[in-house]
Amino acid sequence: MNPTGNTIFVAGSTSGIGLGLALRLHAAGNRVIVSGRREDRLARIVSENPGVESVVLDVADPVSVQDATAQLLRRFPDLNVLVAMAGIMLPEDLHGGGFLATAEATVVTNLLGPIRLVAALTQHLATRPQATIMTVSSGLAFVPLPIAPTYNATKAAIHSFTESLRVQLADTRIDVVELIPPAVRTALMGQEDSETAVPLDDFLDEVMGILGSGEIPDEILVKAVEPERFAEARGEYANRLRMLSS
Repeated sequence: MNPTGNTIFVAGSTSGIGLGLALRLHAAGNRVIVSGRREDRLARIVSENPGVESVVLDVADPVSVQDATAQLLRRFPDLNVLVAMAGIMLPEDLHGGGFLATAEATVVTNLLGPIRLVAALTQHLATRPQATIMTVSSGLAFVPLPIAPTYNATKAAIHSFTESLRVQLADTRIDVVELIPPAVRTALMGQEDSETAVPLDDFLDEVMGILGSGEIPDEILVKAVEPERFAEARGEYANRLRMLSS
C-alpha cells in the first residue's frame, strides 16, 4: 500500500479510530470515503473536511452492504483500499442468558460485517494494479478483557480470518494487513479519559509513521499493544490476563 494516491473506503468511520484514521489518510493525499449508519453525522464530516466523501453503510444489514457496494463501485471505480473498521464493544455478564442479545449484535457487527465487506469488494480490488485490505482486530484478540467476552472473541476471529485471507489472496495483487490497536482514548467502552489508554492522536501518529515507512508489515503494531500481542510468546499471558481482569 502506497502512503498516498489511493482511493480508500473506511467502513465505520464516523467517530474514534475510524474517523481519525480516515482524516489522517485524507491529509496524506488519498481520496477517502467515510461510512456509517447516520446520514447527518456523515454530512457533518463531509462539510467539515472538504474533499472527504461518504457512503451510508450499516455492516449489520446485508442489504445495506449490497447497496453501499454498488454505490462505491459506481462512484469510485478507482477504489483500491478497503479498511474494515466497524465495531462495537459492550460489557457482558455471563452468569445468565441476558447477555445473548449483546453477543449476537457484536458477532454480526464485528465479525460478519468485515467478512461481508471482504466478500463484496475483493473481486473488484483484484482488478486494481495495487490494492489493500486492512482488517482491524485488537490487542484483546490475544489477551481478553473478561468484561467484554464476545468482543474479544470477534477480534480473535478477525485475526484468524485475516491470516487465512492473506494466504488465499497471495496469488492476487491485494495486500492484506491487520491493524491491531491497543486501548485508545475513544468513546468505545467510555475510554475517552482513561489513563491506561493511548491518546488517539498519539496512536494515529504512530500508525501513520508505520504506513509511511516503506514496506508495510502484515501486522500494524504500535508499541502500546505489544504486551498483549506477544504475551503468550513472552510467557506473560497469565499476568496480562490477571491485570485485565482486575
